[in-house]
Amino acid sequence: MDRAIENVLRDYDQRAEAEMKRMRELPPAEMMKHIDEFLLPVGPATGQLMNILIKEAKAKSILEIGTSHGYSTVWLAEAARATGGKVVTLDVHAGKQEYARKALDAAGLAHVVEFKLGDARESIAALAGPFDFVLLDLWKDLYIPCFDLFYPKLGTGAMVVADNMIFPEFSRTDAETYRKHVRAKADILSVLLAVGSGIELSRCTRGLELK
Repeated sequence: MDRAIENVLRDYDQRAEAEMKRMRELPPAEMMKHIDEFLLPVGPATGQLMNILIKEAKAKSILEIGTSHGYSTVWLAEAARATGGKVVTLDVHAGKQEYARKALDAAGLAHVVEFKLGDARESIAALAGPFDFVLLDLWKDLYIPCFDLFYPKLGTGAMVVADNMIFPEFSRTDAETYRKHVRAKADILSVLLAVGSGIELSRCTRGLELK
């Protein structure tokens, strides 16, 4: 990973650390009122894992549902550059995507990322696919509606990472419901991993010959 990307990720990490301290100091109701102002990144462990998975699978069509401020986008884009692929990232907040654009520019990765602004469900419905890798990281009650939209468009062997399966605690009910939903699919193999805030890593076996 080159120096420009390392610098951008370091800046993100420093911001996340400062904001986490502030969040702990706020009453829960006040914290939720300002939730969209905080970075809330997937963290370095999840970022590195996704980066490795994409490179090892040589995934080229990468979909990120929930750009937020672009932390995970940097990890995905660095991997996409290595595989000759592209990241399409979706979010409903123009301000967050603008922050992410600047970070991707600074990292030298803007050329492998396409930003789409608007309701994630509408954006997914308009995308053709197939997708080789999907990161699902938006409001947890939207995980299943979004999954059902991109599920038919998953390529053979495609991987899906759903973040925040363990933390924060207030989203665990939605997270458990999502995991049950995904695991009910006959052509999905899925496992919960205690990485970062907890991820559900799923693989589409459609078209694969499993031994």
